[in-house]
Amino acid sequence: MKTFLNQEMKNYSNMRVGGKAKKLIILENREEIVDIFKENKNIFLLGNGTNVLFTDEFMDRVFVCTKKLNKIFDLAEGLVRVEAGANLKELIDFMEKKNYTGIESLFGIPGTIGGLIYMNGGAFGTEIFDKIKSVEILDENGNIREIERKDITVSYRKTEIQDKKWIILSAVFEFGSGFDKDRVKEIKELRESKHPLDKPSLGSTFKNPSGDFAARLISECGLKGTIIGGAQIAEKHPNFVLNINNASFEDITKILTLVKKEVMNKFNIKLEEEIIIVE
Repeated sequence: MKTFLNQEMKNYSNMRVGGKAKKLIILENREEIVDIFKENKNIFLLGNGTNVLFTDEFMDRVFVCTKKLNKIFDLAEGLVRVEAGANLKELIDFMEKKNYTGIESLFGIPGTIGGLIYMNGGAFGTEIFDKIKSVEILDENGNIREIERKDITVSYRKTEIQDKKWIILSAVFEFGSGFDKDRVKEIKELRESKHPLDKPSLGSTFKNPSGDFAARLISECGLKGTIIGGAQIAEKHPNFVLNINNASFEDITKILTLVKKEVMNKFNIKLEEEIIIVE
């Protein structure tokens, strides 16, 4: 493992915002996590930082980065074990090579497999847990366990893994045969046409409320294009908040507060952040 003190965390978030952290540990193999868990408290597991907003202030906690835990193992007959730090793109490339199918609709989500599992990430009608057979975790007592999918409670953008603060090490997926290259092409074109990909962001900022879309609600409130400091509500997709000019943590949180207030006032709907905020 490699350890860094007082590390600038804006380099580890897609939003390019963040202050210094007490300690950043980059794992080089999965066994190291057991010792780290025993020796450190207040651990935050970090993948690609595609869904994490850091405060600009000093963060008195230990960040553990899994990006080097990125192996993918073919277990035969559609069963694939994927380490937590592997990118979704790496898994979909692997599926194409092996002619496996099941999560093509998730193409283009920039996160790691661990991050997607943690929050039951999804898009275009598919969720990551749709094809998961089991998840390997480090539990709250420092024990490595394999838990079957049926024994894990999941819902929209929520899993019990969050509540129990388990650390995800890997997962086994169960895929069908027949990779859908046309679906990947369709999703790629949809993302490029609908999502603002030219500025730093954390993707979808708010969860969609039941039966509706956060982007529609934000748009109906007339908030498209709103700028606070260096942050902007995207014109192209108003559920994206962009860093357009060295935005601060305060700029972004002011936008989040504004959006929640206006949507509540107009629709009596309480929006919840999909992104993870670390203060």
